[in-house]
Amino acid sequence: MPIVKAAIKHLRKSEKRRTVNRNAKDRLKAAMKEMMKLAQAKKLDEFTKRMPEVMALVDKAAKNNLIHPNNADRKKSKLARILAAK
Repeated sequence: MPIVKAAIKHLRKSEKRRTVNRNAKDRLKAAMKEMMKLAQAKKLDEFTKRMPEVMALVDKAAKNNLIHPNNADRKKSKLARILAAK
């Protein structure tokens, strides 16, 4: 445990940030999994309806440095390839 006041405050801040970041990452992962399930089930209309929401989640995660920008581009490209193939 930190002893210095500033270190205690930093620990509190980092714990809060960790929970926020973890929730955002979990939301992103769940959305990607759901999109893959929709693709497997060949529910193309629902896939296209959810596509902008998931793209926005990916962009926001990259903007907030939760994932690398290249990782975000790769995820978006994967979804676009699935849509183009169907």
